[in-house]
Amino acid sequence: MAAVRAASVFSKFAASKYSALSGHGSQSLSVSSSLAARTHVSYELKDDVAVVRLNDPTSKVNTLSVQMQAELTEVMGEVWSNGAVKSAVLISTKPGCFIAGADINMIQACKTSEEGTRLSQEGQKMFEKIEKSPIPIVAAINGSCLGGGLEFAIVCQYRVATKNHKTVLGTPEVMLGLLPGAGGTQRLPKMLGLPGAFDMMLTGRNIRADKAKKMGLVHQLVDPLGPGLKPAEERTIEYLEEVAVGVAKGIANKKVPLTKKKGLMQKLQDTVMSLGPVKKKIYKTVHEKVQKQTKGLYPAPVKIIESVQAGVEQGREAGYQAEAENFGKLAMTSESKALIGLYHGQVTCKKNRFGTPEKEVKKLAILGAGLMGAGIAQVSIDKGLTTILKDATVQGINRGEEQVYKGLNDKVKKKALTSFERDVTLSNLSAQLDYSGFESANMVIEAVFEDINIKHKVLKEVEAIIPPHCIFASNTSALPIKEIAAASKCPEKVIGLHYFSPVDKMQLLEIITTDQTSTDSLASAVSVGLKQGKIIIVVRDGPGFYTTRCLAPMLAEAIRVLQEGVGPKKLDALTTGFGFPVGAATLADEVGIDVAAHVAENLGKAFGSRFGGGNVEVLKTMLEKGFKGRKTGKGCFIYGKGKKAKNVNPDAEEILKKYKLTAPPTVSSDSDIQYRLVSRFVNEAVMCLQEGILGNPVEGDIGAVFGLGFPPCLGGPFRFVDSIGAEHLVSMMKRFEEVYGNQFTPCQLLLDHAKDPSKKFHK
Repeated sequence: MAAVRAASVFSKFAASKYSALSGHGSQSLSVSSSLAARTHVSYELKDDVAVVRLNDPTSKVNTLSVQMQAELTEVMGEVWSNGAVKSAVLISTKPGCFIAGADINMIQACKTSEEGTRLSQEGQKMFEKIEKSPIPIVAAINGSCLGGGLEFAIVCQYRVATKNHKTVLGTPEVMLGLLPGAGGTQRLPKMLGLPGAFDMMLTGRNIRADKAKKMGLVHQLVDPLGPGLKPAEERTIEYLEEVAVGVAKGIANKKVPLTKKKGLMQKLQDTVMSLGPVKKKIYKTVHEKVQKQTKGLYPAPVKIIESVQAGVEQGREAGYQAEAENFGKLAMTSESKALIGLYHGQVTCKKNRFGTPEKEVKKLAILGAGLMGAGIAQVSIDKGLTTILKDATVQGINRGEEQVYKGLNDKVKKKALTSFERDVTLSNLSAQLDYSGFESANMVIEAVFEDINIKHKVLKEVEAIIPPHCIFASNTSALPIKEIAAASKCPEKVIGLHYFSPVDKMQLLEIITTDQTSTDSLASAVSVGLKQGKIIIVVRDGPGFYTTRCLAPMLAEAIRVLQEGVGPKKLDALTTGFGFPVGAATLADEVGIDVAAHVAENLGKAFGSRFGGGNVEVLKTMLEKGFKGRKTGKGCFIYGKGKKAKNVNPDAEEILKKYKLTAPPTVSSDSDIQYRLVSRFVNEAVMCLQEGILGNPVEGDIGAVFGLGFPPCLGGPFRFVDSIGAEHLVSMMKRFEEVYGNQFTPCQLLLDHAKDPSKKFHK
């Protein structure tokens, strides 16, 4: 599933600060008077090399914040004005981070596209001065070098990077609905060629140091050091600095060349790529791929292509102007605002606001080695948690161990892990048939079958062994935690942890609390989830919690749409065309027809006719035929070996004909069908906030996007209401309500927002 990754973009270099750089030596402040005031940037001379060190003491990462900009500008002014300095090194002393990007709030502060354009132009001018530095500057990169950080690095004359798994380079601006706006769209094509630059900017993916060197993003690699008298990270940074200083001296003394002599094949490739027809073919291919993948819902990729093309075809000045103007336009789009909102939401949901647990969870026990249990085990041992994986059968244990091994070995194949690191990680796992070791566990997570009686049975067995402080967590997607806790001697220690499949790929963890759940149990659960690398939302207990409750009415509507004669392929096209990464029919197969039927029945009992829609007998009949979805090879579709080998299941079509409904013409246009599906999802989300299941709209948006695939370009159900207008949404729903009844009755909170347009879920 396409996920929106958190990313930073380039920073604004204010005109008042930029003036210190405009003449390189125009301002010269004494080192002694400035050092006392500086907290983010420092420098010292090592012979004739100025070593400029970055470290934001207020943050876990370095960003090009206002303070960082001011101090960096001041320092570079001093360096350039010192005739004794022949070269410089720019290095971060922050562990695991060079420069992660910029302060997104600066972009959000822009009120017009013109302001956004000026912001871009100031960045372009700033980096141009670094690029034209009278002395060579070596960027020494250890850790994340992203967005504006990368744009800064590539204007330095030389780049040295540690060959460390934490060292990644990338341009993730597209993930925020933006483009690299400080010259990135112009410099990267010259540095990497059109195909490489497009791949980097349009995907936003991180690039490891070894690959970056092959691409030409960095000139030299440095192996990280192990621990000694000092921690490994500290030793590595010191060694990197030592190497970079040597390189800087070599460049100044003309002993280290800045450009690599091109071989015959490279020259031939450059010649071919410079041909008009070849470039035209590249633009056409990239455009088509972007349109296919984005359905035209994300404007940033198109603007990136436009900016690159302007520079290549019309020259430098036209390229930089196009980049700045397009940046300004993108900064004002609803898509960018939605994606930036999700970024801020992720930051919020990656913090433990419930305090420090009384006892740190160092040992985890998992019941059930199925798909979910093994997945939870993998993400746990991957982060260093000692983990027991228990199952009732040898076959179950073998299957679970095989899944965990495969998941980690896939990382080895992708060079994200070494085979040694994989084996060390696997040593954290103990797979077994009995409860030995549970007496020292800090938390038990059960991932057994969705049956209340089975869950009660394992809960009682576990409580007879575990220590008093141990927390019992249930990985359930719909069963009320209160009902599970009813069998517990310590209900305050019982909590819900709803993971999403596949656990190692899906970022969301939905934590469910009851009225009896203690704050310490919640703090411990959040702590474990954060260790596992999850984005966390915390919700109150109730049928379906938040995510399942939102998804169920949408799937019920999808079944009705299928009964009304819309084929599975068209239904998929309508939902992906609205921005969902997976079509509704495919989603039903992915979730599992058996699971969908189970949830539909349970939530139907809890909420009555409001959760109606398609006939649940459709799902039951499919189950009778053995059509459980992708896991059995047949559902709405028939699945072959490859992901793309998927055709409509003719037997499922026959079942749909048996339960065929007449489509009401007044609410059956393509647009109507899309809004019927989406409005039921959104209305239920708002009702969850109204009822207190959700604590706030931010978690509602994060849960919907990262757990259920709600269109990221819309920012989540609550931001979608703010954007489209509650009044407009209510108007559509009332039209649907006239035909289908209370399944489309807007909830009171949505009506309140419709009556008062000034009310917004997000400020």
